[in-house]
Amino acid sequence: MSSHIPDIDQLQELDLPAPVSYVPQTWGWWVLLGILMAGLVVWAARTYWHWRRNRYRREALQRLAQLRTSDAPLTALRELPTLLKRVAISMSVPQAAGPLKGDAWQAFLASHSPQPLPEDFSQQLAMLAYAPDEQLLALPDSKRQQLFNTCVLWVEQHHVAV
Repeated sequence: MSSHIPDIDQLQELDLPAPVSYVPQTWGWWVLLGILMAGLVVWAARTYWHWRRNRYRREALQRLAQLRTSDAPLTALRELPTLLKRVAISMSVPQAAGPLKGDAWQAFLASHSPQPLPEDFSQQLAMLAYAPDEQLLALPDSKRQQLFNTCVLWVEQHHVAV
């Protein structure tokens, strides 16, 4: 009986299997990837479009913040009605919002605001535009802050028809 004992030098290394590919092997995964990529592109495009469409709103809010901290309160108060009218014109058909005044202006502002506005908001804006300087300077600070807060609230939250 002769037993043959293999030598360690005779051992051979086994080949490793090919690495698993990260590329999907079936067409269904490619379709799913395409749908996800298309959805991502649509979402990014809509987000960008919405951001560009609200540029007027960002600029108006920035101007309101500047007016609120302005050293010339008379000029700041006089600019509020003009700023709101410019926002209204930029959000709608200019012919629809441009000539509005009085009750029609109040109705326009109220119809585009999700929050209730003061009943005499358009009269307050008209007073800011046309009242004598002494009357505007005599406004208490609480009334000024209320006007600024109402304007900021309307610019932030007004509804724009798509």
